[in-house]
Amino acid sequence: MDEAAASTKLNVVLFPWLAFGHMIPYLELAKRLAARGHAVTFLSTPRNVARLPPVPADLSPRVRLVALPAPVVDGLPEGAESTADVPPEKQELLKKALDGLAAPFAAFLADAVADDGGSRRPDWIVMDFCHHWLPAIAEAHGVPCAAFLIVQAAWIAFLGPRWAQAAHPRTTLEDFTAPPRWCPSFPSAVAYRRHEAGWAVDAFQPNASGVSDIERMWQIIERTRFTIYRSCDEVEPGVFALLTDLFRKPAIPAGALLQPDLADGDGSSRSAGVRSEVLQWLDRQPPKSTIYVALGSEAPLTACNLHELALGLELAGVRFLWAFRKPSGMSAPTNTDVAELLPAGFEDRTRGHGLVWSGWVPQVAVLAHAAVGAFLTHCGWGSTIESLLFERPLVMLPFVVDQGLIARTMAERGVGVEVARDEGDGSFGRDESRRRCGASWWRNRERCSRVTRRG
Repeated sequence: MDEAAASTKLNVVLFPWLAFGHMIPYLELAKRLAARGHAVTFLSTPRNVARLPPVPADLSPRVRLVALPAPVVDGLPEGAESTADVPPEKQELLKKALDGLAAPFAAFLADAVADDGGSRRPDWIVMDFCHHWLPAIAEAHGVPCAAFLIVQAAWIAFLGPRWAQAAHPRTTLEDFTAPPRWCPSFPSAVAYRRHEAGWAVDAFQPNASGVSDIERMWQIIERTRFTIYRSCDEVEPGVFALLTDLFRKPAIPAGALLQPDLADGDGSSRSAGVRSEVLQWLDRQPPKSTIYVALGSEAPLTACNLHELALGLELAGVRFLWAFRKPSGMSAPTNTDVAELLPAGFEDRTRGHGLVWSGWVPQVAVLAHAAVGAFLTHCGWGSTIESLLFERPLVMLPFVVDQGLIARTMAERGVGVEVARDEGDGSFGRDESRRRCGASWWRNRERCSRVTRRG
């Protein structure tokens, strides 16, 4: 490498929120930067760093994983360092724990900046939505910052900048069940349902950490040079120009950041050479015959939700692969737990055409598999992008945060159907599950292909 080329290589620090749905895209960004010759330092806490998937050997010399000491927070379970370790009602305390990382981060940065050789001095710090204290520390050392938000970009436009909230305050459930008034060019008529809007109201109020989620986001966007989104113009046309105008800062799409080693649908363990049992099951199913069911690892599912969803799948008579995850507040399910949580005899009655799998599922490889025809999803943004990339129509069952708006956006674009819910409590029944898991998702398959190809 000549000196001119070497001088363009950067040292970049990445610091995601304490959730694996955030850490994994950040790690993928780290690998993309390392593949281009940049040096990356990835920050989190000890248990989170230990649980990250390995970085490929050819990139690992340029990706350094640094564990900052996790603070002790009253009310937070011992060893809880990610959202996967706590129930939803404790996640506010996890933000308090994140704020407790300010001092260890300041010490880390001071040491890196003081490096006499300059090999560890950061050129950029890239942070998540909630590190509102970080820009001031970086500014004190002359290090510029950027934000990397892994949520739907249109959702940030829906929430809006500080000046918009001041001009048009939103404080009630009804305020969030209509498109934002300050933004007539908002690219759709999507809004929260009443049973979802409570989250948005609460997000504008200080929580157990002492700071509201929206205040954190506003400070991050206001004090960084630009904002990067895990999205693209093809998926969200017009949104990045809108965000640049609303927040008066460049909004930059980073693309899907799909893990390239899984995108071929091979699903093999590169270290052991063993093909996933889940994919072997899919190998035996006809092309585009199977609906993949995955509602994320942190969806606030109840036992009633699980029963109604299961009975809907059974009544629909479709082939299905269900990546079964724990209900909120429950430890990771064992095979016995799965049987107890599902309707009596469900697995026996569906054994010929369905598989309930409680272990790890290689989701990207599953979505890429020829047997998969549709995806029943909670509409997490990462899952939605992955489904679109493989032209899988969506059956949508959103729960929290941006998921409802994502579902409505995808329905508007004609690439999915949403499971109808009670407006008051968000409940749904087996007949609605059956209806959406049956013929309706087949009708969307060709449209999904057309939309994803043209953007």
